[in-house]
Amino acid sequence: MGKSDAAVLVTADQWYAGGQRILYHPDPARVLPEDAAATPGALRVFERVVGASRDPDATWLTMLPGFPDGSYGWAQVDRMLGEDLGPRLYVEPVGQGDSDKPGNYRHSTMERADLVEALWRHHAVRRTVVVTFDYTSLALLELLRRTSERAGALPEIVAVFMMNGGLFADSHTHPWQVTPMLRSPLGALAMRRAQRSPEMFDSAMLGARLYSRSYRPSAEELAELRSAVTRREGAAFLHRAAGFVQEHRRHAQRWDLAAVARDLADTVAVYVGGSEEDRYEHRQVAAARIRVPSADVLTFPGGHLTTSEHPDLLADAIREIASRHGVGVRPDLSKEHR
Repeated sequence: MGKSDAAVLVTADQWYAGGQRILYHPDPARVLPEDAAATPGALRVFERVVGASRDPDATWLTMLPGFPDGSYGWAQVDRMLGEDLGPRLYVEPVGQGDSDKPGNYRHSTMERADLVEALWRHHAVRRTVVVTFDYTSLALLELLRRTSERAGALPEIVAVFMMNGGLFADSHTHPWQVTPMLRSPLGALAMRRAQRSPEMFDSAMLGARLYSRSYRPSAEELAELRSAVTRREGAAFLHRAAGFVQEHRRHAQRWDLAAVARDLADTVAVYVGGSEEDRYEHRQVAAARIRVPSADVLTFPGGHLTTSEHPDLLADAIREIASRHGVGVRPDLSKEHR
């Protein structure tokens, strides 16, 4: 296994035990105090903070998760990052992992970006490096747009690393039998069955070809993925939130990495990561090389779920980028971080 040894696999229960479910209201996009638990519309969202700092000038590492595994997808990478790289914040969108799963919730990139901003305010984050995996690249592109539209707004995003995510609306390669089908009524039915049937869930994950041809996830690994995704009746989220590719196409210019980077005028360091056998977003990397020549492009072996196949390599890259841009170091604000 690329992660080294299955014996050290971080389980879903261990991952969620290391964080907390805090009170959040999506309408004002605010973290609420615990005494506001009875507020209509209030939800519980999971977050995990490592190495919290009292230094108001600390540069945070913000980790945004992928689809379908949510923040648990970072669990093996997190173990390899260790305790000294921080402070770092893991965000869990509404509908994933240990966050609430409201049935009538309007999942979108915009509301995921709102949640990230609310958590930044809650933790008084002033500077951050942001790492995304898979579909939260879109939330980050929205956050970068907001940065350029709100001069002087906090936090300052000093660097971004987008791994196996959508960067350009014309470069998605999602197979029809996976994400598009998930969005259909047939996908809704399949996810209801997968919630109750471990065999069906495992078959769906393997059939989605999230892994490279040479990688076979162990039974334990699939069981932990299943535990994370189906937590609190979470399999339905895979149907409800599967429209992010179409959403990207509707906002193609706003969430276009080349346009965003051009508007930010190279004030944010951009890193793009891609896996050699990724069936979903491999064209994004080639496009980034051409359209965003200032971006540093990193390539990794394996399939889409680099977080599972090669968490060691991904952790090394994240550590290098984060350290280069001041995570865990009191910044010298007289210098430009690039």
